[in-house]
Amino acid sequence: MAAPGVDPHRQGGAHTDRMNIGQVLDVLRPEFPGITIPKIRFLEDKGLIKPERTPSGYRKFAPGDVDRLRYVLVMQRDHYLPLKVIGEHLDAIDRGLEPPPIEGVVPTVPKVALAADGLPGPDEFRRRGQVRLTRRELLTVARIEESFLATLEDYGLVRPSGTGHYDAEDLVVADTARELDAFGIEPRHLRAFRAAADREVGLVEQVVAPVRRGRDAAAEARAADVAAQIAALTVRLHATLVKGSLPGR
Repeated sequence: MAAPGVDPHRQGGAHTDRMNIGQVLDVLRPEFPGITIPKIRFLEDKGLIKPERTPSGYRKFAPGDVDRLRYVLVMQRDHYLPLKVIGEHLDAIDRGLEPPPIEGVVPTVPKVALAADGLPGPDEFRRRGQVRLTRRELLTVARIEESFLATLEDYGLVRPSGTGHYDAEDLVVADTARELDAFGIEPRHLRAFRAAADREVGLVEQVVAPVRRGRDAAAEARAADVAAQIAALTVRLHATLVKGSLPGR
């Protein structure tokens, strides 16, 4: 069934209802702030929307085209469906059928690359994922409330990028903080972890700085490799010290 308020198969009326691409942006941006002209063109290239073209090549969107575009965006934003699946939904709708039921598929917390001892290894610190979550997505995937996320940000535990997006590390921190909160360890108790992490990063940077200043082209790669190895060792040391200090040992 189509998303509430979205009829991707509604036909447009007279030609006076047609909108240019800029007007379509104005209509959709309140609901989809990230929508852009290149995004609309991309969806057209994928065959998901098919606006009319004037003799001079300008796109003209009927109300049905806008509804169809809104359907695609809702399926991406709320259900994380790939474009291929969305295309299958639209094809079913075009043929007068009901699209398949939408399952509650959401992104999951990224897996940590663990070494043989069960701790994050150097590969985990070398890995740079491309995860970019909106605030709404982070709240959904980490299963936390807005107030909890705001507190994590206040204590510097989660830090959105300049575009307002969150990365894989933010997601893991938010998810872990939620689990700790169930034991009564609140975000305010985690400030010490942030401070300790910053000190460890500062130590790593002191060691890596001379390597990074190398004049050959591979200097930056070597610096990144050294930083990953040191980071893994500091985490192993920290975890071992905590383990060794637990009561009952």
